[in-house]
Amino acid sequence: MDMESALAALSALSQSTRLAIFRLLVRHEPDGLPAGHVARHLDMPQNTISTHLAILTRAGLLSAQRHSRQIVYRACLSRLQDLMLFLVRDCCAGSPELCAPLIATLSSCCPSPQSCS
Repeated sequence: MDMESALAALSALSQSTRLAIFRLLVRHEPDGLPAGHVARHLDMPQNTISTHLAILTRAGLLSAQRHSRQIVYRACLSRLQDLMLFLVRDCCAGSPELCAPLIATLSSCCPSPQSCS
């Protein structure tokens, strides 16, 4: 991940509704949720949610797949992993053992993510 991609992802997540959407979709991996379900979970109008979903998708944090009349959104965990690694790449000025607890926690929370399409 480069600086521009990291900034796009962080910018997309820096808004409370988008952060809530992303966290909701992370909880619903690997199946994802249709946009209407996301709107109901967050008790918001679907058109508002659609705008936020589009921003998160453009930032590469979500993938979308059409199933009949619904679009199902999934959190792009591989992109989240790339972002986290970008943030800690130069961890502890050459003393990676200081970051070991952080890396272990991130590694143990979920299986290896699949690429997003």
